[in-house]
Amino acid sequence: MPGVANSGPSTSSRETANPCSRKKVHFGSIHDAVRAGDVKQLSEIVECGASINEVDVLHKFTPLHWAAHSGSLECLHWLLWHGADITHVTTRGWTASHIAAIRGQDACVQALIMNGADLTAQDDRGCTALHLAATHGHSFTLQIMLRSGVDPSVTDKREWRPVHYAAFHGRLGCLQLLVKWGCSIEDVDCNGNLPVHLAAMEGHLHCFKFLVSRMSSATQVLKAFNDNGENVLDLAQRFFKQNILQFIQGAEYEGKDLEDQETLAFPGHVAAFKGDLGMLKKLVEDGVININERADNGSTLMHKAAGQGHIECLQWLIKMGADSSITNKAGERPSDVAKRFAHLAAVKLLEELQKCDIDDENEIDENDVKYFIRHGVEGSTDAKDDLCLTDLDKTDARMRAYKKIVELRHLLEIAESNYKHLGGITEEDLKQKKEQLESEKTIKELQGQLEYERLRREKLECQLDEYRAEVDQLRETLEKIQVPNFVAMVGVLFNTFIFLKKKQYERVHTV
Repeated sequence: MPGVANSGPSTSSRETANPCSRKKVHFGSIHDAVRAGDVKQLSEIVECGASINEVDVLHKFTPLHWAAHSGSLECLHWLLWHGADITHVTTRGWTASHIAAIRGQDACVQALIMNGADLTAQDDRGCTALHLAATHGHSFTLQIMLRSGVDPSVTDKREWRPVHYAAFHGRLGCLQLLVKWGCSIEDVDCNGNLPVHLAAMEGHLHCFKFLVSRMSSATQVLKAFNDNGENVLDLAQRFFKQNILQFIQGAEYEGKDLEDQETLAFPGHVAAFKGDLGMLKKLVEDGVININERADNGSTLMHKAAGQGHIECLQWLIKMGADSSITNKAGERPSDVAKRFAHLAAVKLLEELQKCDIDDENEIDENDVKYFIRHGVEGSTDAKDDLCLTDLDKTDARMRAYKKIVELRHLLEIAESNYKHLGGITEEDLKQKKEQLESEKTIKELQGQLEYERLRREKLECQLDEYRAEVDQLRETLEKIQVPNFVAMVGVLFNTFIFLKKKQYERVHTV
């Protein structure tokens, strides 16, 4: 991290110890305790009079800054709980959110957001935490901030947006994520540079290919000039980026498709699919892609490797901390994909990884350590080497957190009870009352409708009875007058016939 040494607690304030049998370490300052993730000594130091917002001499960091830097999530929560200043900035204008974004401490970023951190705050260069996450290639941290609703189109003093930073530093995963979130790749900076100009300038071929594939016209991209009159070819020549020059000057641009879109957008997935461990290592270790990068169908590098049974790729991904629990859009984990394609070795490897020591059928016992032992590091999926915590320390931290939950629930129950005894109504009671009123209203409406239908039915039955009585009466009348009416009708017809014949006879004789 620029301007920040990865320094741990000072050597004068701690004892050298074997991690397996570590002795009690006494820290000389609140910052050392936070950097080591020791929340017990943090609380003791504060109780002895240390300021919770004390600024260290060298870096001008507060304890909250150091907690965000080292990924000490328990210390960060403790500091926020006890009123640490979340808006305090360093000499470079960084808040704790900026530092967590730089370090890729995604859990710390999420905690800061939940406690009201301002992600729109800008440092002395005008960069927000979003800019810095894109700069350092922390796509998961970037996604957390995007989901919180922060605007990804904010510019810094050079009018660079996060997409410009991702393109300039070759962070393909972040670039893909930003494009998926609707960020424009056709916005220019103060010098008229598109993100594709910056990728060409720095020689980031994968980012360059991706940007070209997503632009409206590849020909127009190659002809687009910045304010200095330079296009991507000119920039690649000036900065001696032979890989960009070869790609531009190649036959791919002669009106043909450049490459398969998935290859352009997700080269890491292609490498994992082909079992190209060397390319996969290069892409991940150089920060071009994130190890948990997801393609359009939601699959990760592990899904691709598992589907083809590439054990070496899977072992390396597991070693690097890839998440095997991520599901694709079909709801499949990497182990499910391996099962589907009958790669038994991959299935065994992934299923052993997913085994959990916690027995889900039993209730959690806060005094039983085995329920709090699991794999992982508190605070982040990245930067895992900063905290000097043993597995036992991490388990103790989980137990303390759970006991705090139990304690706060008990206090909440007492507070709610007191509030109700004083005549207060809780939000839950209001919600239940509202639901009850709505239910009663619905029942009344249904009862009214039922009563209306009952009356209408009774009315129709009365009319039906009247019609039946009238039909019976008409039938009886018809039976009584049926024969006389027939005789009378025959007589009328006979008289009419005689009359017509008489008229015809008179007309003939008259003529």
